[in-house]
Amino acid sequence: MTETVIREGDKVATFINILELKDPAKQQDLIDVLNEGTEKVIKHQPGFISVNLFASRDGSRVVNLAQWSSPDDIKAVATNPDAQVFAKKAAELATPAPGPYSVASVT
Repeated sequence: MTETVIREGDKVATFINILELKDPAKQQDLIDVLNEGTEKVIKHQPGFISVNLFASRDGSRVVNLAQWSSPDDIKAVATNPDAQVFAKKAAELATPAPGPYSVASVT
């Protein structure tokens, strides 16, 4: 089982993608695409630690929080053609706003 641990000062690279759905009724479809991409491609990439998906209660957004061993691992998966297939499917359903993050505070 993969577990996400969030701590200040960790060397873990965090990637967050906030996806704004074009049609809130398609939220589950987007989650299914992201889960399929994770199962088939993402979790098999070097440096993968975990993926967590969060669904807004109003159906308008999905947040993808992924942890990687290094920023280079994030860059590598972003250019992986197999991963790009799923990114394109997700972009058909939602507008992505991806980026690397650092843990600023944990309470």
